[in-house]
Amino acid sequence: MSVDAGLPHRPGAPGRLDTRPSGRVSSCPPPRDAETLGGHTARQLLRLCETAGLSGPDSASYARTLLTALGPVGERPLDLPSPDDSFLSDDHTPVEFSLALTPGAAPTLRVVLEPGCGAPDLARNGHTGLEAVRAMGRRWGFDTGRLDQLEDLFFPSDPQGPFALWCALEMVPGGIPRVKVYLNPAASGQERSAATVRKALRRLGHRRAFAALPEGDRHLFFALDLGEWDEPRVKVYLAHHDMSAAEAARLSRVDGGPGPAEIASFFRTMAGHDADGTEPREGRDPRLDLRPVQSCHAFTETAAERPSGFTLYIPVRDYARHDGEALDRALAVLGRYGIDPAPLLSSLSAVTPRRLRDGVGLVAYVGLAHQVGRPTRVTTYISSEAYAVRPPAVGAAPSRRRPTAG
Repeated sequence: MSVDAGLPHRPGAPGRLDTRPSGRVSSCPPPRDAETLGGHTARQLLRLCETAGLSGPDSASYARTLLTALGPVGERPLDLPSPDDSFLSDDHTPVEFSLALTPGAAPTLRVVLEPGCGAPDLARNGHTGLEAVRAMGRRWGFDTGRLDQLEDLFFPSDPQGPFALWCALEMVPGGIPRVKVYLNPAASGQERSAATVRKALRRLGHRRAFAALPEGDRHLFFALDLGEWDEPRVKVYLAHHDMSAAEAARLSRVDGGPGPAEIASFFRTMAGHDADGTEPREGRDPRLDLRPVQSCHAFTETAAERPSGFTLYIPVRDYARHDGEALDRALAVLGRYGIDPAPLLSSLSAVTPRRLRDGVGLVAYVGLAHQVGRPTRVTTYISSEAYAVRPPAVGAAPSRRRPTAG
């Protein structure tokens, strides 16, 4: 998920696949004359489904679902610019993939998309997205009542902000995905975003939830699980600018969740501050002062005073020179938790055949998630790069690394 998108990028397409053992690939661009946004992303999804161990029929069903959700923009040729400045990714592709990994379990594949992409304005974008989600509810038999309760808060007549609605589909065996929606707290203005989140939580019965949130610089997303979830969640995402590992370590409010040292170690590894996750020398703790860190706070029981889940997201693409460097950091985290790296390696190859050091942004975010009663989860967000590959950074990794006393 892109935050503060609009970083410089160059037009381009991924190259052809080269399966040499070195993992290096050619940079010859494939023909794009007949390529469409829908065709390109659906083929990526089919390959990702294969790496995630989903059956052929399930994979085909999910590819059709993606095409249906994209609507008319799915038929748009890729040699045309993106239909609008979608906030979902840096190159404005309205599709993003992610892979959730836990120790000893099969990977979980997800796709986030913007059903209203290409609408003439943000209001119609939002209402197109709403209708797409309601159509999914009718198709798969789930209730959208919780989303309907919030329509006036997140879909005003003259919405503001960078997006209106995103929809996430979690691909599970059986061909029927689990569905999530992401809404914009700043729809009625950034200055009202906190009040919007508070009202939304209260309407859904979580009257104590807002007080349990840590401080943040912005309320980024308000998310809902819809349909067949074991424990449907309401989630609030916060942005944290100019953050250090020590400050990130204090963000979790989950009872029995990851301790401060564990969170700080993840932060430093993903930021490239310490390859082995150890404490910085002389207590000096660099900050991430480009794209902000994100935290997510999940609530399940309405009577609970504290969240049941916490995730910290590091925008690794802004603090690495290229995707090879970002991948190395993600692999270090997976190794720390005893998670098999093979699905992640296969997934990157499924999305693009380009050399990892030829761009930065394919590995967009890496998140460390803890949900009460469940094993630690590491999620890697993977960009489609349908429209552009962001060039690698030259020289040192692009973190200003302004040290502070830890």
